[in-house]
Amino acid sequence: MKAVVMAGGAGSRLRPLTMGRPKPMVPLVNKPVMAHILDLLKRHNLTRIAATLQYMANDIQDYFGDGSTFEVELTYFIEGEPLGTAGSVKNAQPFLDEPFVVISGDAVTDIDLTALIDFHREKGALVTIALYRVPNPLEYGVVITDDEGRITQFLEKPGWAEVISDWVNTGIYVLELEVLDYIPQGQPFDFSKDLFPMLLKKGAPLFGYKASGYWCDVGNIQEYVRASFDFLEGKVNLPEPGQRLAPGIWVGEGVEIAPDAKIYAPVYLGNEVKVKGGVVIQGPAVVRDYTVLDNRVFLERSIIWRNCYIGEGSEIRGAVIGRQCTIKSNVAIFEGAVLGDNCLVERGAVIHPKVRLWPGKEVEAGATVKSTVIWGGLVRRTLFGRYGVTGVVNVDLTPEFASKLGAAYGATLPKGSTVTINRDPHRSPRMIKRAIISGLPSAGINVLDLRTVPIPVARYYTRITPAQGGIHVRLSPYDQRVVDIKFFDHRGLDLSRSEARNVERTFFQEDFRRAYLNEIGLIEYASDAVERYRANFLAALNVDAIRAGGFRIVVDYANSPNAFVLPDILNELKVNAVTLNASLDENKLAILREEFEAALEQLRSICSAVKADLGVRLEVGGEKLFVVDDRGRLIPDPIFAAVMVELAFRAWGSGKVAVPVNQPLIFEKIASRYGGEVIRTKVDLGHLMETAEKEKVIIAADGTGGIILPRFHPAPDALFALATLLEFLALQKVRLSDVVDSIPPYYLEHREVPCPWEAKGQVMRLLNEQYKDTPHDNIDGIRIWLGEGVWVLIHPDPDRPSFHVYAEAGSRAEARSSAEKYARIIEGFRE
Repeated sequence: MKAVVMAGGAGSRLRPLTMGRPKPMVPLVNKPVMAHILDLLKRHNLTRIAATLQYMANDIQDYFGDGSTFEVELTYFIEGEPLGTAGSVKNAQPFLDEPFVVISGDAVTDIDLTALIDFHREKGALVTIALYRVPNPLEYGVVITDDEGRITQFLEKPGWAEVISDWVNTGIYVLELEVLDYIPQGQPFDFSKDLFPMLLKKGAPLFGYKASGYWCDVGNIQEYVRASFDFLEGKVNLPEPGQRLAPGIWVGEGVEIAPDAKIYAPVYLGNEVKVKGGVVIQGPAVVRDYTVLDNRVFLERSIIWRNCYIGEGSEIRGAVIGRQCTIKSNVAIFEGAVLGDNCLVERGAVIHPKVRLWPGKEVEAGATVKSTVIWGGLVRRTLFGRYGVTGVVNVDLTPEFASKLGAAYGATLPKGSTVTINRDPHRSPRMIKRAIISGLPSAGINVLDLRTVPIPVARYYTRITPAQGGIHVRLSPYDQRVVDIKFFDHRGLDLSRSEARNVERTFFQEDFRRAYLNEIGLIEYASDAVERYRANFLAALNVDAIRAGGFRIVVDYANSPNAFVLPDILNELKVNAVTLNASLDENKLAILREEFEAALEQLRSICSAVKADLGVRLEVGGEKLFVVDDRGRLIPDPIFAAVMVELAFRAWGSGKVAVPVNQPLIFEKIASRYGGEVIRTKVDLGHLMETAEKEKVIIAADGTGGIILPRFHPAPDALFALATLLEFLALQKVRLSDVVDSIPPYYLEHREVPCPWEAKGQVMRLLNEQYKDTPHDNIDGIRIWLGEGVWVLIHPDPDRPSFHVYAEAGSRAEARSSAEKYARIIEGFRE
């Protein structure tokens, strides 16, 4: 006997899950619903099958092909317009030459089809309908039969007052061939509404087979979830979905589960799923192929489709997450929420119960979503943050994304321009860099590949060559899962906000410039970047003074490319350097905070042991410097910045210095000794560099280890900062510890206060209204002056749903009190 699978459904009640696929292709645990139907048919020796298609027919044809992979023979019949259930089967008439089975391709069942066929033959029926008992028949077609099983009445979706049976039509039929003669050709016609009532009126032998087993019409989200969990709980007789790892726990190939993860059955983990440390999965739950559950994720009664990323500390309860969704850290998604494909939920967001997000929606960090989002809304059209374009590799930053980003950046530059590109040694930046390179020439941009050099070398080389811009791709020093893409202008400085927005606009509008054949850009390697940097580096120093200083120092290279450049310079300066971590190691480019602090403690101990004049640890990118003095004391970052400013004023007399507005007033105290001037900037490295360039400052410092010395170039450079520090100490014949001791004391406290994005504007407005009559400035956020040398800065974080509160006062207790007071004020204003 042949079979017909009706697979034309659009599944409108399953939206947003069916926005990108037909209903029969919705995955049930380990495979599409229709694949389970084919397994059932094959189990009952029904292997010659016609599939009637209408909505997104190509998706079904591409997946199942001719059926040979599933050990069946598939023939397709496609409707131009919906023909109804009976009309679609009539469309397959050329395939049918004997009695046949009809079954829905979007139901979950294990009904005994062999017994159904035997019943049909035994009764000599024209039509046999498989009936199933349900607790709530209101949404189904109720069928009434006599004691022999002959159908006497149909009730289509009755009210409770009309219900006289709980046996319903499953959409599974056995039909004699002559039934097709009653169905008009090419017209919408339905089995339950049109054909069966007509045949019943004619007195045709219609029978109902009361089936046992399991049947579920996957008609809405609730039924879809129920069917999935019933499968896991063994309520439906289907083949096990994967290898049994433990009772009630099945896995696909290549699954990785951390030793301390906790999994409570029933659970299915698809191929190459990664379950990280501290994860808790409370079944029933489905996690499909290639999905990553990062550290400390809590997952309960949920279904996660393939290629998703669930970030650290996120909590998902009773939700369905579509394919290729990215859920960032500390997100909460609650009961009944459904996310369509390719949604992005940023850090700390909350999705309330029963919310549905249509495909491609983006939820901002810290946002709370309380209602369904179908069109527009929630999409944050920005790429650039404080570290450039940042994202989780192969989740946010994929090769396709990077190629598109390269083309967008290239389109903002004149055709024929050259762009330098550089990366750190890790495999993730290597992949992203190569993808960016593929996009640039398509826009007519030449690429000058610097390979792997410290960021200051890349910035400097971009500045001194005819390049129109530069790109550096690095592994984030704060998270090994994250890649940062930093963009430079022709001066080697970060792109301005307007330039970054221009790239964003081109990216989102996909307004890419496509170069003609002979205008496609060239890709070449720069062979002289380090040599030119080193030569001009030394030319900017008093080399003889440093050589005469006879310095003995300790240098921790942090297993980074800094070790390719600095040792030769120190040799040229005759500096005796004890080196640490000078070998390149891609696995140590991003380390935990605890590991970083342990490295600084090791540096401090070694400096004391060898009686070094000073010790330094270079940031992996080469832009920040962390310093230990000759007494083995680790110098706090703001104090080191003040030391460099003090030494610069001693060396060069009065001048301008630049520091961000969140740094203490010790810089003004130092400048007043020498008749100097302090320029306060935004809490933004790009703005600090712009100020260093335009205001002709003698030195700029960000207070976090970054030092800018414009006499060489106006960008942070830890290598040149170290050399300049040695020059200052040599010429002034002082020890570093003495300079540290000369810095005035300060008391600065910092607090971070969570605040939803939508409340940030309100908080800033209320703060400015509240303190309009109090001395304040608005360099970046609002800085309120509470007295001489006493201030509070309230600074909205540009990348996260929070505010930063900085408070300086005459004592630690007073500073702490002010910080806590204004944190409470923000908490009050955000409500």
